[in-house]
Amino acid sequence: MKIIPAIDIIDGKCVRLTGGDYGKKKEYSADPLDLAKRFEQAGISRLHLVDLDGARQKHVVNWEVIKSITKNTSLRVDFGGGVQTDNEVEQLFDLGVEQITGGSIAVKNEEVFTGWLKQYGGNRIILGADVRDSKIAISGWMEQTDLSVISFIDKYYQLGVREVICTDISRDGMLSGPAFELYSQIMEVFSDLRLIVSGGVSSVTDLRRLKNSGLYGTIVGKAYYEGRVTMDQLSELNN
Repeated sequence: MKIIPAIDIIDGKCVRLTGGDYGKKKEYSADPLDLAKRFEQAGISRLHLVDLDGARQKHVVNWEVIKSITKNTSLRVDFGGGVQTDNEVEQLFDLGVEQITGGSIAVKNEEVFTGWLKQYGGNRIILGADVRDSKIAISGWMEQTDLSVISFIDKYYQLGVREVICTDISRDGMLSGPAFELYSQIMEVFSDLRLIVSGGVSSVTDLRRLKNSGLYGTIVGKAYYEGRVTMDQLSELNN
């Protein structure tokens, strides 16, 4: 299982939200590039970089942070947050971003997202399935839909998506434990899907249980920032 640290950005700074609530933002002193370099030095190969300003404003905002990390580390960056246009996708790939996650765009503009899949393939375009009460949420998690997570994934699985980042919003930043049952249900339906899960990791015990679940990857955010999981433990569990 791949351990994928998350760096979430607001105003160019590392932050974590609680339950997807922008009003419950905690800012951390670490510079995004310095933190990315520490992950790299620990043997981590991949980074989940999220532009929370972009998610809310519906266009990429923190370009300088993205550029600083892609140009000064060897981390494979998967990026999400506000990507809406073909031009933004091209710019991100030109900057060295390895993969792009589309969540809101896959709901609101299926034609555009499907076009990215056709042009770049399922290895470079990730489906973002952000879930609250088993339903997909979009626009920086501020807008709830009636789409079930299984049907949402299935639609794009049929069109070539092979990697999905599934975030349980109600657990994100809560340190309350991952949504094991939800992830198990998804894996039962899509056995060959590269499922990356996010939300709720509170300890190394959670990470070991996820590792034993056959998941492709786990995103770790607040548990690391709050000292619940150490850099050495992330390094040890990563493969």
